[in-house]
Amino acid sequence: MPEHSSVKPVTDFQSHLKQLEEKGLLVRVDHPINKDTELQPLVRWQFVGGLPENQRKAFLFTNIVDSKGRRYDMDVAIGAFASSPDIYALGMGQKVEDIGKAWVNAIKNPIEPLMVEHPPCQEVVIQGEALKMPGGGLAALPVPVSTPGFDSAPYLTATLCVSKDPETGIQNMGTYRAALKATDRLVVRMVARVGGAGGWLHWKKYREQNARMPIAIVLGVSPVVFFTGPQKIAVDLDEMSVAGALAGEAIRMTKCVSIDLNVPADAEIVVEGWIDTSTLEPEAPFGESNGYVALEAYNMPMQVTAITHRKKAVFAAIISQVTPSESSVVKKVAYEPIFLAHLRDTLSIKGVKRVVMHEPLSNLRPVIFVQFERGVLRTEVWRGLHGAATLRPECGKIVVGVSEDVDPESTDAVFWSMAYRMTPMEDVQLVPYRRGVQGSQYGPNKAESTLLIDATQKYAMAPLALPGKEYMERAKEIWDQLNLPTLQVKQPWHGYTLGDWNDTWEKFAQRAVSGDWELSGLETLARRRDDLSPETPTAKHEKF
Repeated sequence: MPEHSSVKPVTDFQSHLKQLEEKGLLVRVDHPINKDTELQPLVRWQFVGGLPENQRKAFLFTNIVDSKGRRYDMDVAIGAFASSPDIYALGMGQKVEDIGKAWVNAIKNPIEPLMVEHPPCQEVVIQGEALKMPGGGLAALPVPVSTPGFDSAPYLTATLCVSKDPETGIQNMGTYRAALKATDRLVVRMVARVGGAGGWLHWKKYREQNARMPIAIVLGVSPVVFFTGPQKIAVDLDEMSVAGALAGEAIRMTKCVSIDLNVPADAEIVVEGWIDTSTLEPEAPFGESNGYVALEAYNMPMQVTAITHRKKAVFAAIISQVTPSESSVVKKVAYEPIFLAHLRDTLSIKGVKRVVMHEPLSNLRPVIFVQFERGVLRTEVWRGLHGAATLRPECGKIVVGVSEDVDPESTDAVFWSMAYRMTPMEDVQLVPYRRGVQGSQYGPNKAESTLLIDATQKYAMAPLALPGKEYMERAKEIWDQLNLPTLQVKQPWHGYTLGDWNDTWEKFAQRAVSGDWELSGLETLARRRDDLSPETPTAKHEKF
C-alpha cells in the first residue's frame, strides 16, 4: 500500500494540496495557461494518453489567463480530489481497500458539525453593486471551460451545492453543475427524477410554497467534505456529520453572509444566492460525466447575492466528461467496496470476491462485473447478479458474473469468459422495468431493462493455453536483462489448469520441457486403437 494511505485527513483544501505536492502527486504549472481553451484539455491527456492509473496527478495552475487576455490572481487546482485512487485515498486518510468500510462506519456514526464565527471562507466579501461590475462577480473567478468546442459557458464543477429542506430544516449537499450566465447569475442543473438530487427535492417543496430557494455553492473544501457530494446519502442525514466521521472530528461550519444556510468554514470560495422556483432558464450544452454532451434544457436560475472567499483562495475544478476521469474515480473507489459489502454482508451471498464497475467510456453505472470463487453454487451467482443490479437504481444495467481466474478489471478477459463459459439460452436473463441510466434522457423515452449474464466456469475445462508461470517468469527476467521495452503486464499472462487435466498429461508436459518427449512417444505407441474415429478424446475410452 502507498505510504501516504495512513495519513490523517486534512480539513482544508490548501493543506490537501500541500500533502499532494509532498507526496509527488501534484504537478505545478507556472507558465500562462488559457482557462478557456488549454487548461482542461491539458489535464485530459493523462486520462486518454495511455498513462497507468498510478501515474495520474493533480495539477495546480498558478498563471491563469483567458481568451480575452485577462490575467487572474487566483490559482486553479484540477484533479486534486481523485485523479487516481492514491489521491482519493490520501484525501480520505485510508488504504484503498478500507474506503468502503470507512464510508459505512461514517454513515452509521456521524459527528455533528461545529459552528464558528469569522471563518477563513469570508475573509473577502463581495456583495451589492460590486457583483454587477464588468469583469466583477463571477467573471472575476478563473472558471474553466470544461469541454472546449462544445460547452456553452464556463461551469462551476467541483461544487458542493448547499440547500435546506423548508419543512425539516435539514441541509443537503450535492455536486451539481452550474453555468455562468452573468456576473451575478448562474443556472444550476440538479438531477430531476425519482431518486434524483436532494436539492431537487428541496426545490419541489419551495415551488409548492411559491417561495424562492436559498442556495450556496461551495468550492475548494477538504476531500472528506467534497466526497460526500457524489455519495447518495439519505436525504434526512446531514452530509457534514458524515464528513466529520470520516475526518475523525467535527467539520467547522459557519453562517452565510446573505442567506440562512451553513457552509464549511474552511472552504476556499462560497457563492450565495436564491433560486427563483417560479421560472426556468435554458442551460447547456455541457460535456457530462456520462460521456455525452448534455444538450440544452431548462434548469434552475440562481441570482447571486454574495461571493465570499479566502484572501489567497485557490479555485477548484474537476475533470469529468468521458471516463476515466476524476469524477468517475470519486465514485469508483467508494462504490465498488460498498457494492461488495452489500452482496457479501447484507445479502450473505456465498463465494463473491470482487465487484468491479467498468470505468472506461461507460462511467461505472451501466456495466458491473462480479467475481465469484470457482465452484460456487449457481443459485449464489444469480443472487449476486440480481443484488448488484438492484442496489442503486442508476447502476447495473448490464451485470456479468465471472470466476476467480478472470480479472474483472480486464474487459478482454471478461469477453473471453463470455465467449467460452456462457450459453445465451441458459446463462442470460433479461429483467424488465428499470429506470434509465444517466444519459438516457437524450434517447428514446422508454423504460430500460437489465441484462444479467452468468459467465462463470460451470464445469472442468482444459488449461489456459499460455506457457506455465515459472517459464513466463524466467522469460521476463531475460526480457529485462535485454533492456527491452517496459512491459505492461495484464492477466492472464501465464497458463493454468481449469480442472480438465490429469497426471499423464502433466507427465508429458514435464517431459517436453526436459527434452524427454520420446518417452511419451513410446507410451502413446502402446495405446494405439483401430476402432475409433479421428478426434475421439482419449478420456472417453481410457482410465488414467
